Parts: sequence; C-alpha cells; structure tokens
Amino acid sequence: MRFTLSSTALSSKLSALSRVINSKNSMPILSDFVFEANGNMLRLTASDSENTMTTTVELNECDGDGRFAIGSHDLLEAVKGFSEQPITFEVDTDGHTARIHYQNGQFALPTDNADEFPQAQVPDGQATEIVIAADLLAECIGRSLFATAQDVLRPAMNGIYFDLGPECLTIVASDGFKLVRNKVFTTRSDAPASFTLPKKPATLLKNTLREGDVAIRFDGRNAEVKFDGGSIICRLTEGRYPNYNSVIPQDNPNRLTADREALLGALRRVQPFANTSSNLIRFHMENGTLQLDAEDYDFSKTATERLACDYNGQPMSIGFKGSSFIEILSNIDCQEVTVLLADSSRAGVVVPTEQPADQDVLMLLMPLLINE
Repeated sequence: MRFTLSSTALSSKLSALSRVINSKNSMPILSDFVFEANGNMLRLTASDSENTMTTTVELNECDGDGRFAIGSHDLLEAVKGFSEQPITFEVDTDGHTARIHYQNGQFALPTDNADEFPQAQVPDGQATEIVIAADLLAECIGRSLFATAQDVLRPAMNGIYFDLGPECLTIVASDGFKLVRNKVFTTRSDAPASFTLPKKPATLLKNTLREGDVAIRFDGRNAEVKFDGGSIICRLTEGRYPNYNSVIPQDNPNRLTADREALLGALRRVQPFANTSSNLIRFHMENGTLQLDAEDYDFSKTATERLACDYNGQPMSIGFKGSSFIEILSNIDCQEVTVLLADSSRAGVVVPTEQPADQDVLMLLMPLLINE
C-alpha cells in the first residue's frame, strides 16, 4: 500500500489526535495512531479506551486501500518539524513496516495490526440527537470548563452537564462553589434529555471545533459527536447531576454594574495581597464606588483599590475568593458585567450586561465569610 499527502495537514491532524492518548495505557496498541486509507481519503484514529477521536485528511495519491497502526510518539516527532511538502507512506503489512519518504530523506517505523485496536461503543438505536453550531458549542464549553470540579465523591460534577428541554439547551458546569449556566435558545426539544460530558472529551471538542454544525447522539452510557472532518466517541459520566437551578438566588435587590476590564485589572492588582489560604477579597459597594480590600496580616500585606461603578442598592460588603472571581471575569466576553447581590451570606450572580445572541449566560460564586 502506498499513499501521498501534505506533511502539514498530517502533522496538524496527528497533533490534535495525540491529545487523546494517555502517557500510560492498559493496552500497548492504545499508544498508536490507526491509519485507514480508502480511495482519496485517509482516516486517522486515536483512543484511550474511553474516548476515541477520528479525523480525516485528503490524499494526493493512493495506490491500494488498507489499515495499519503505528506508534504515535515517534511518528509525531518526525513529521511535526517538516515544512510544507508531499510525504509518501509505503506500507508493507506483511513485513509490519512503514517507510516514509520526504524531500530530503526517509525513515522507517514498525507497524502493528490495526485489528487489535479496540472498537468504540457507539450509542444505541434509541439515542437522542442534538444539533448545534460548532462555534457556539466550542464557546459554551470554553466558557464552562474552569468551573468543573475534581471531586472523587461526586464524579457527575467533574464534567459539563447538557440539559435539553422544550425552551433551550442548557450547558452547566459547577464545582459547588462556582457555577456557569449557558442557555442556547436555538437548540431545543419537546422530549427532555440530559447527559454529563467528561472533562477530557469536552476539552478535545473545545480545541477542535471550528465551523459547521455538530451532531451529538447520546444514550445512557455513550455519546458520539460528529463534526466537520471528524468525530469523538466517549463514555459519559454516570450519576445524577445536582439541581443547578435551586442554588441560583432569584431575588437580588442590589445591582452593581462595572466595566469588566477595569474590574478584572483591579482584582489582579489586589489579589496578590490576599491571604494565601483563603484568597479573600472584600467587596464594599456604596455611592457609586466599589472598594476592593485584601489583607494578609501574617505577612503584613494589605491592598485597597477603588473604582467607579453603577450601584443600585443598600451599602454592603461581601467577600469573594479573588482567583475565582478573576476566572469568572476572564471567561465572559463583554464590555460591562452586572453583579446581582442579596446580602453577604448569599451567592453573587454575575451576568454580561449585554447577552450574546440567542444565549443567556449566568455565572455564580459563593461568598466567603468576612470579619466586619
């Protein structure tokens, strides 16, 4: 079998697939890429046994169809330094070798039997399907990933929750202290369904999706995500996701509106002076002014910064974890944000003053106790 393709196209595809492969694998074959030439297309696959990613690349020439597996590390290291040029594979499936020719030389690598590669478990015939724009899905995942948990006791919270309903598709992430809720009004269904996507395939999708539509088919155990140029099949997180709506306070009479970049900059300047264990920053709102205070008396460090804001409500103080508030502001793309508050013991709700088209974005952060 012999085929030729672009070196940069191959390198970019293999680089994306390599993120699926674990450093340690239960089966040696899981350290390989699987190549499958068919006509003028080359299908590339990588897996860690729970997540299987497939992508395709167009061939310039192909003499014979076939499948083989080849070690990921050596091949990726060899091709990623090439300038744009044609690269030719000559594969001897009987001799288990692949000889790769390029402009100034060649190298040879051993191949493995692709039939030993484990087959991914696709959703069954009763699966539910969601169709959503690729850029919109990548945006919602990217906005939510920072809020996922790393909790052994509550594995459902370690992923991103997709809740499909008659009004919208809601995409949620929470670690119990912060929460992100994205409502996508262009995707809905009269038959409610839900699933929790683990963090690894969610990260792969965020880094891969570019344009076109994405079709997600899922049942109770597995999901298959098809996008332009490839697919990901993954095992879903088991367990019931908590009722995220119950933790979002509905009555927040105190309303703070501020420039997002100005508030983010002020927090970044004040945060290094906060206590290293609590990372507490005190927010005090009164008469159109927001005052940020941080202190670490163990090392005699304090910081205060004031900035103008639009505040409607009673004068109040509330404590937040500085690093978490910075993460929230860094994952909202807007000019101004609105912070909705009730009192110092209830969660603060952060929303963009101007919502993205066909979306409703809400982020929540639990307060920290402050000593008045």
